[in-house]
Amino acid sequence: MTDPISDFLTRIRNAAKAKLDECIIPHSNMKESLAAILKAEGYVSSHSVGIDVRGHRTLVVKMKYVDGAPAITGIKRVSTPGRRLYSSYTEIPRVLNGLGIAIVSTSKGLMKDADCRRNKAGGELICNVW
Repeated sequence: MTDPISDFLTRIRNAAKAKLDECIIPHSNMKESLAAILKAEGYVSSHSVGIDVRGHRTLVVKMKYVDGAPAITGIKRVSTPGRRLYSSYTEIPRVLNGLGIAIVSTSKGLMKDADCRRNKAGGELICNVW
């Protein structure tokens, strides 16, 4: 697999469209940080780390629905392995005029766009969620 973050986002997107209760994803620290941000912003209900049958760590994300509709209406990868996009804290784009969030990988860890502007930290734009 060349881009595990895109795989994570696609699994979340597909689980939301299929209205699944939970989504099971191979674990990594970055994916766990992404899931924590999605939980903090109210896009998913919860996340936890489990172990599958072969002994590998997995990330179990519980999906969230509001009146039968998924809380995540859109999720898009911005920076890809073939085209990395970096921006300073003043140039981080607003997603849907502030209705969505942009997740940025900074030297202080993964942050949402508002936290990056507040802490004056730029970095690589990972994804947009709305």
